[in-house]
Amino acid sequence: MQSVQCLKRLLHPAPASRLLKVANLHRSVRHLHHKKAMEDDKPWALFSEVGENGYLEEVTDVMKQHFQMVCHKDFLQNPRLHGPRIQAMFVWDALPAAEPSLLGSLPSLKVIANGGVGIDHLDVPYINSLGVKVTNTPGVVSDATADMGMALLLASARKIVQGHQISVDPKTTHLPLGLMGVEVTGSTLGIIGMGHIGTKIAQRGKGFDLKILYHNRSKRSAEEEQAVGARYCENMDDLLKESDFVMLAVNLTPETKGLISHRELSLMKPTATLVNISRGLVVDQDALVKALYAGTIGAAALDVTHPEPLPRDHPLLSLPNVLITPHTGTNTYATTRRMVQRMVENAVAAVNGQAIPNEVKPK
Repeated sequence: MQSVQCLKRLLHPAPASRLLKVANLHRSVRHLHHKKAMEDDKPWALFSEVGENGYLEEVTDVMKQHFQMVCHKDFLQNPRLHGPRIQAMFVWDALPAAEPSLLGSLPSLKVIANGGVGIDHLDVPYINSLGVKVTNTPGVVSDATADMGMALLLASARKIVQGHQISVDPKTTHLPLGLMGVEVTGSTLGIIGMGHIGTKIAQRGKGFDLKILYHNRSKRSAEEEQAVGARYCENMDDLLKESDFVMLAVNLTPETKGLISHRELSLMKPTATLVNISRGLVVDQDALVKALYAGTIGAAALDVTHPEPLPRDHPLLSLPNVLITPHTGTNTYATTRRMVQRMVENAVAAVNGQAIPNEVKPK
């Protein structure tokens, strides 16, 4: 019987379509084997998570293209299995926290790639002592952060939030004529910290015909100052006294922690607005509350606080002359993707022993 069936198959071979399907199946199997081999060749990297408290799903493909990714929660399930494999750690919004207990379980770690410019949450000398590089992403965050700084300035000056609340309030039957703001055009903007972001802010301020003052550790060249119409204030006190808006765009360092406190606020105009897009600890928040209550300054617009978020009973949350946003200075899809791309570029270079584009070194 079997011989008869074999003879039938010889006389009536399988249709071409079936043969094609079989060939395609073989190709798919070979492709999967090849893909798995390529995946196995990728270095391993640790990251926080995908979702509301981590990375956008839309940008994870950039990391997966170059690394085998392990989220922190999965790592904690079996650190002995994953730890020796991991060569890179991606830190986003200070997570995973680069604590000694974690770093001690990553013997093959070569680089911590930070998303953003600020690295105040990373102990760079200690990390370097472990033979691990630290990188950040300067430049790519400048435009979005400068946009946020100007948005806060404008929203505070023109009382945008209060206006919105009145407009959507079910009890509103007429629009008030007394909601008066502060004139922005022609005012004086003082920028403390004239790096990448500070320069971008000055460019935007020039478009509003603002008089630009700046204070920085070092004076910019005459060409750089002329390009944005900025004047250098060697003494920060002079900037505080003259400015209608004071914009903080500095990194958090031991020197800048508490940079703006009681004395500095007392030098500002009673109509002035303090805008902070740097770090919450740059401002003494107790001093700021007192200054706002007393009318020492006119208003504050903050994209950063300490802690984040503030306790729900914090006095800053109930002051009508305070505008607070949840540290969203870099939160645009384009900037987020560029940040992750830069993190990956830095990590790939470090893992491969190449020159690292944005290595952070101890000062």
